[in-house]
Amino acid sequence: MRLEGADAIPLLHRALDAGIRLFDTADVYGPDPADPGAIERLLGKALRTWSGDRGDVVVATKGGLVRRGKEWTADGRAKHLKDACEASLGNLGVDAIDLYQLHAPDPKVPLATSLRALATLMREGKVRRVGLSNVGLEGLEIACEILEVSSVQVALSPLDLTPLKNGVAEFCAEKGIALLAHSPLGGYRSRGKLERQPALRQIAERRGASVQEVALAWLLALHPNVIPIPGASRLESLESILRAPRLELTPVDLEELERALPAARLLRVPRRTLAPDPATADGEIVLIVGYPGAGKSTLAARFLERGYELLNRDLEGGGLSKLRGELDRRLSRGVRKIVLDNTYPERASRFDVLETAWRHGVPVACAWLQTSLEDAQVNAAERMVRRYGRLLSPEEMASVSRKDPSSFPPDAQFRFRQRLEPPRIEEGFIRVDALAFERKSRSERSGRGLFFEYDGVVRKTRSGGARPAHPDDLEILPNRSEILRRFAAEGFRLLGVSYQPDVPEETARACFERTNEILGLEIEVEFCPHGAGPAVCWCRKPLPGLLVLLLERHALDPARSLLIESSAADRGFASRLGVPAKPVEEFFSSLHRPPRV
Repeated sequence: MRLEGADAIPLLHRALDAGIRLFDTADVYGPDPADPGAIERLLGKALRTWSGDRGDVVVATKGGLVRRGKEWTADGRAKHLKDACEASLGNLGVDAIDLYQLHAPDPKVPLATSLRALATLMREGKVRRVGLSNVGLEGLEIACEILEVSSVQVALSPLDLTPLKNGVAEFCAEKGIALLAHSPLGGYRSRGKLERQPALRQIAERRGASVQEVALAWLLALHPNVIPIPGASRLESLESILRAPRLELTPVDLEELERALPAARLLRVPRRTLAPDPATADGEIVLIVGYPGAGKSTLAARFLERGYELLNRDLEGGGLSKLRGELDRRLSRGVRKIVLDNTYPERASRFDVLETAWRHGVPVACAWLQTSLEDAQVNAAERMVRRYGRLLSPEEMASVSRKDPSSFPPDAQFRFRQRLEPPRIEEGFIRVDALAFERKSRSERSGRGLFFEYDGVVRKTRSGGARPAHPDDLEILPNRSEILRRFAAEGFRLLGVSYQPDVPEETARACFERTNEILGLEIEVEFCPHGAGPAVCWCRKPLPGLLVLLLERHALDPARSLLIESSAADRGFASRLGVPAKPVEEFFSSLHRPPRV
């Protein structure tokens, strides 16, 4: 039982009297974010005031999240987990916690660090067993190499089959790890959707039960290791929960549910036996996996030349679920060679393609583009510049993205990186082809450019600010004009690439014009005006947009160009496109003549 709500002590006593012996909570649960541990204290009080034998009751709680108002932030630091565990011990009023779970992996902390902290708590006797919550297959595999994992808690319901599709449930079944299914009814807001599920509704009507009871009975029937932990805040809900284990689904019921929820087969039938034998199968589906901008469309075009049909969400419209339906329809019509080139970062999203193809007896191969994030960023910026002749603003990208999915902001690639579960043959693919990325040189690019940031490289401010506030607030640094003039004489185009956040565009341009006037040089400048925070544009260094724009505009050869490096951002900026870089101090102190190429 997952503990929810206040005024729950009579409810908890009823659950205990009825034989429920697992209670799950967390240090951040409670009605008031400013009162952490409230539900833990409530559970502790209920157990102390219950007249029965507590010997076989298992109390599970979680640490590793911090709640501030409506924000829930992961904190997987060893110190935080130690402090959180100590607080939970006090809240529950126990000497040791039966099952202590990492609430969520912290992207800022190596998972191994958090796991070692849990192992230390177990060695110290503060926790008896350790579990993980909201973890993927890779994280679970890492955890099992570091410590003994007793449980994994993930969302699992007829409305969310992700743990079945992504391999977590299979792994737990193989290793004997308890799978705690939180939100087993899909959550409060999904109640109507659950009740509209045809198979659940039909079985419920046939068996004289509620849809919720059928859903819980189905989860209990999936595998002995699957333990649903529904929440209850009312006695009526609790009584319904207590009826579910007594509802024994028949083979006919389970077959109906398996047809409606095919991922359930994976806990009964080994995945490898579901995939058709490529030696005897007719046709092949190819699923291309890679970053947005990795070159999936280019690769898909090669398959089209070989007689494959393209299935693409951007062309069909709608989400991946609609795409799955279209795949089913094409296979039903007898199409046997199809290539799909949308992003499929998670195993769960790829399973839908695999399962649909398997039903039609068609094997699935995976083409995994090894394009790095940095190369994919360059590709995305180049595609935008070639299509529009410039970099689109964040507002423009939001406007055109529906009609032009290739024009996306940088966070689309960052999200892919966070979600990526590298494809494996064990998912059911007949093969996974890892394809290296190679950027081809372009013969039409022969020009040479000298790139540099204005502030700190050619000028400083009189006021001491990072950027000039007006044209009179700038001063040219020594020797700049002379050395830049030499490069211009050798055929280098002088190009400023600058960051001017929170500076009015007219002011920034006036300051650039004044700088060029004092230097006595023609310098073309492109700059990023967008403020700090997560990147919403392609023009902020080290993102490659400004370099891409100028290289394309003037047909410049990156290898024959040069960037004056004044920051780590400059270094990453240049390396993405293969532009040599030289530190600003070295450039102006020792470089008297430009290189001859």
